[in-house]
Amino acid sequence: MGIHIGIDLGGTNVRVAIINKNGTVNELLQEQTEPEKGPVHTINNIIRMIETLAEDEKVEGIGVGAPGPLDPYRGVILNPPNLPGWEEVYLVDALKKYFSTDNIQLNNDANAAALAEAQFGSGKEYNSVFYITVSTGVGGGLVIGGKVFSGAQGYSGEIGNMILNPGGYQYSNLNKGALEGYASGTAIGQRAYQLYEIEGGAEAVFELVSEGDQRAQRIVDEAIEYLAMGIANLTHTINPDVFVIGGGVMKAGDLIWVPLREKVKKYLYPGLVDKVNLQPAALSGDSGVIGASLLAQ
Repeated sequence: MGIHIGIDLGGTNVRVAIINKNGTVNELLQEQTEPEKGPVHTINNIIRMIETLAEDEKVEGIGVGAPGPLDPYRGVILNPPNLPGWEEVYLVDALKKYFSTDNIQLNNDANAAALAEAQFGSGKEYNSVFYITVSTGVGGGLVIGGKVFSGAQGYSGEIGNMILNPGGYQYSNLNKGALEGYASGTAIGQRAYQLYEIEGGAEAVFELVSEGDQRAQRIVDEAIEYLAMGIANLTHTINPDVFVIGGGVMKAGDLIWVPLREKVKKYLYPGLVDKVNLQPAALSGDSGVIGASLLAQ
């Protein structure tokens, strides 16, 4: 019996872990991604980290969760904003050259986290789980019957680009008025600085909210309003059993959860008002590597 490896490839850090069958992290290594040094540099580091963890054991499966856009069917990272210069990187093929298993899978990092939460976290009692991460960006992943729904080209769950305010705020290379431009941690920090010269990012904004600062409260209210709209749109489109919501922004706790649960209701059909199930993510920072390994199990 070999081991299963989960890889959480982010713009800042890459985490490689051995994941047990019960979804727990056995051993984990973390290093800086250093995307500016190019994909070959990062892939070589990943290979070295896998070999360090595996030692003499057979690697039975490798799953990678990475930023989109990507093609999970061909195992190709396309051109993610937080991995600049990574154009058409055939990551799965590169790993297959070094490891004897054919069971190497690539998928969107939010899809990987969704799978982990659906199997071992807050979604484990439900058939259909929509996972939302509100962090540096806003992403999503849909799991139905224990399987990730990736979509025809692998773009399912890219909710950060959902237009909620046509012609509105332009954020990164996304649509004007897109969800990520209002509700992500990066956007909250940028909006606070642009409108009120509040420095320190989203964390500082939430700190000011807890102190009663009305300017910060307006920024957060706007973010929650747009997140509520997005959840309502997803409810009317997918109607999942549960929404599991994680990411760094949600660590603000009741400052977000209490108003979010109320704001969602006003955008729903009357018959859905008391039916939408919003739950906090349970696996915290390990959902990425756990879910990645599940892609290959």
